[in-house]
Amino acid sequence: MTYSHEKDFLSLGGRTFRSRLLVGTGKYATFPLMKEALEKSEAEIVTVAVRRVNLNRSAESLLDYIDTRRFTVLPNTAGCYTADDAIRTACLGREAGLSNWVKLEVIGNEKTLFPDTEALLSATRTLVKEGFVVLPYTNDDPIMARKLQDAGAAAVMPLGAPIGSGMGIQNPANIRIILESATVPVIVDAGVGTASDASVAMELGCDAVLMNTGIAGAQDPVAMAEAMKLAVRAGRLAFKAGRIAQKLYASASSPLQGISQ
Repeated sequence: MTYSHEKDFLSLGGRTFRSRLLVGTGKYATFPLMKEALEKSEAEIVTVAVRRVNLNRSAESLLDYIDTRRFTVLPNTAGCYTADDAIRTACLGREAGLSNWVKLEVIGNEKTLFPDTEALLSATRTLVKEGFVVLPYTNDDPIMARKLQDAGAAAVMPLGAPIGSGMGIQNPANIRIILESATVPVIVDAGVGTASDASVAMELGCDAVLMNTGIAGAQDPVAMAEAMKLAVRAGRLAFKAGRIAQKLYASASSPLQGISQ
């Protein structure tokens, strides 16, 4: 059966989405530029930092530039360094009416922004019990990915490289191992710098890619948003099509059998 992008939905948290590109809202020069890039990406899930949103809407807020009829808002706990802080921030976002979904971040190191996986697992367990749909940002450790899945996470989101580094996927072997045992979506989160990075993630078999700096930090964020959209689709298409086996030596494109000498 021929693969059809139009019929290939991302199932996440009991919902379905056409787009496999999730995008962030930070680091844009202006809110109107952010709005234009989000629209060009054709993403359906947009993540926002609870701590950076004016929740009482008494002044201009990035939420004024997100069409909630078109985009699903995914609050995140960026800037949290303890499980308690992350739990409190997630609850604040829900109480403010953002969502009962949360991109869970518990940072363990200020310089690398690597996650504190012990605290992350604890916060995941608590928030799942509190009725949240939890999408945890974690390292590329297959053991931790399995523990988060067992704790009730709706997806696991291993980093490709440090947040904002733009280095692309540094350890594809670990991503492959995570994919082998995952029963929930695997979403590469962090490190994507350009379209080829997004395509690699999808070609590995990941269900989606989440990015922010790779788009917002580009010289032309709107053009990069479109490039990322196309790269995610191309990578997914290549994965579903099935690549040829890699070989050490050449194999003639035109068979030699039947050719007169």
